[in-house]
Amino acid sequence: MTEEKQEEANELDQEKTENSIEENSKETQSNEITEDKSDNSNAEPQENKETESLSEPTNNESTHSESSIPKERKLVIPGEIIVSAEDNLPGDFTRNQDGNIVATRYGLAETYNRVVRVIPISGVFEPRRGNTIVGRVEDINFSGWSINIGGPYNAFLPLVECPRFINRNNIEDFATVGDVLAMKILGVKRGSVDLTLKSRGLGKLEGGRLIKINPHKVPRVIGKEGSMINLIKENTGTEIMVGQNGFIWLTGELAGEIKAEAAIDLISQESTSSGLTEKVEEFLKNYKDGEK
Repeated sequence: MTEEKQEEANELDQEKTENSIEENSKETQSNEITEDKSDNSNAEPQENKETESLSEPTNNESTHSESSIPKERKLVIPGEIIVSAEDNLPGDFTRNQDGNIVATRYGLAETYNRVVRVIPISGVFEPRRGNTIVGRVEDINFSGWSINIGGPYNAFLPLVECPRFINRNNIEDFATVGDVLAMKILGVKRGSVDLTLKSRGLGKLEGGRLIKINPHKVPRVIGKEGSMINLIKENTGTEIMVGQNGFIWLTGELAGEIKAEAAIDLISQESTSSGLTEKVEEFLKNYKDGEK
């Protein structure tokens, strides 16, 4: 009888956790770069409805063993066994080794829909097609701009990838050396990255300041459903754009910018800590000018 109650409790935990992770996944895909948008509340009911229908447990799901139930993220090192491979599949930065799912990177391990993956918390930016990034113009020629996106990559924004006509003879009127841009990765070749501005929400970022964190800590800065970055915005009065390459642009009143940067620095330092949201809330509440 005790085993049956335990199984029922596990099934309830599975439903709740799957619902939370599914909503987080949807929000992350649609908000790779976080911006203030007042119409988010209008879209929320539809997302919740869709999430609920996707996360309803089926009879098949209820027969899964405990190893297939989504668990809290835990810190792992390369070579560490995460779970058995009997009922799970290897995902990002994991592999199947001798019947077990093993981590191949240092980071946070999580299991969802029986797929086990590791979210790295250290290392260089690994560009992928479709990534939204923030970068700074380093050089200009007649065909476009050389962009610093961090890491050992040469990135180039071609003139033809701008959303409007730009005269080749006055290319610097659109963006010059030192300007900051929000862009998408169009393609990745060996040692080089092609960029584009032909997507919504991309373009030149005026004023503000540009800071850099480890790119693998970006998910912690954004938070579930954008909760962390929205918390910082609301408490600092700033606009913030987070690039997947670890470059973060923020603008607002000087005091707000400094406060937001200090909060992001705290998240970066405490990225593996539990109760991080509460720590950031407390920090923002008690923050004093000049504090780090």
